[in-house]
Amino acid sequence: MSVVVPTQRRWRSVVPAWATLPLVGGGVIILLWVIIGFTIPLWAPYDPVSLAGMRFQPPSAEHWLGTDALGRDVFTRTLYGVRHSFPIAVVVIGCALVIGCTVGAIAGYVGGLLDSVLMRLVDVTLSFPAILLAMAVTASLGPGLGNAAIAMVIVWWPIYARLMRAQVLSVRNREHVEAAVASGATRPRVLIKHILPLCWSPIIVNATMDFGQVVLLAASLSFIGLGAVPPTPEWGQMISDGALQFYRWWIALGPGLAILTVVLASNFLGDGLRDFLDPRAK
Repeated sequence: MSVVVPTQRRWRSVVPAWATLPLVGGGVIILLWVIIGFTIPLWAPYDPVSLAGMRFQPPSAEHWLGTDALGRDVFTRTLYGVRHSFPIAVVVIGCALVIGCTVGAIAGYVGGLLDSVLMRLVDVTLSFPAILLAMAVTASLGPGLGNAAIAMVIVWWPIYARLMRAQVLSVRNREHVEAAVASGATRPRVLIKHILPLCWSPIIVNATMDFGQVVLLAASLSFIGLGAVPPTPEWGQMISDGALQFYRWWIALGPGLAILTVVLASNFLGDGLRDFLDPRAK
């Protein structure tokens, strides 16, 4: 008599308990930033764009991260920065997923000339360094977070197109797919019902890890003046202000640590999701 092992118990038998720490730790950090983003207007000690004290005050009990060149509280502006960095990352990842996965799924399943044309377009886009392509697109459209988001979608969708195509190619010749085709199912139904459900695990993991990279790229564009426009409390813009006053280290400390925590958390979360969705990866 065969014994069915519950999924959770079987997963725990493959992945040790300590392997869930990245998943929990990364998720908690991201959740804390989300909560701060939603609630910061209710309890922020100062206004992020208004004068809060004297210029260039070092960290103190009144201003935990000091003040900047205009007397604005750096701690408050750092917390408000998540309200700009997180939404743009969600929009960029979401749009890149929709465009890239659609193109990759069609290319991988249809094949032939269409596959060659779409993948050559992907190769051309990926041949440019991400930061240079984003800079070129944003410079042509003009500074602003909206234009920066468009540029980053152009940078990121080919990554998901190639990844989805590879997943579709690995699944489309399986027996259950051939059985669905033999039973008379249409090609769209075969793709949506029988192929795509088996392709999402690596896509989700990659998107989770890319979240922090999008935040970092958005900050990089703002740092060079192609992203957020002053006085927007955006992390890259704040680091740029601090770079002009490098001996007043506290101006860039807060946003720098914020970006660091988000990038690390997204990588921890993605690594934990990989272990959870595919225990054999360890």
